[in-house]
Amino acid sequence: MNPKTPKESLTIMNELVLPNDTNMLSNLMGGRLLHLMDIAAAICGQRHSNKVVVTASVDNVSFSQPIKMGDLVIIQAQVTRAFTTSLEIRLDVWAEHIPSGKKVKSNEAYYTFVAVDENNRPVRVPEVRPETEEEQNLYDGALRRRQLRLILAGKMKPDEATELKALFVPK
Repeated sequence: MNPKTPKESLTIMNELVLPNDTNMLSNLMGGRLLHLMDIAAAICGQRHSNKVVVTASVDNVSFSQPIKMGDLVIIQAQVTRAFTTSLEIRLDVWAEHIPSGKKVKSNEAYYTFVAVDENNRPVRVPEVRPETEEEQNLYDGALRRRQLRLILAGKMKPDEATELKALFVPK
């Protein structure tokens, strides 16, 4: 299985915020945004793995800027690292007010997906080969983020987290 670069899975999704997508303040509902982010990340994961992927986890998602009705939501998803059967995918979300051309970053998040076969069993995924300094930084940080996810989920003991020991285990 040949490694793939992050740009091979890059997914950019655009969606116009319509009245049915908004809350009482005419802002995009958070659940609707999470839904769109999940779709963009799934497309990205499937492009990387050439398999069906399922959501395994969603890291903290903070909504720093509201997205208004009529804005264009731009979601960029890119694989940062692949593990045996799982993929970490970074998502960056912007809101663009088309008439003014103003574009603001709304939020970012990391999603984890697992590639599965036709029997819903996990299958191996290609490795990621970073090409840029930014891609390499995201790749390097992915192991720490993964270990933290596993600790928080109770699937790893803090003293087993080789990348995080300094945070959890006193010297």
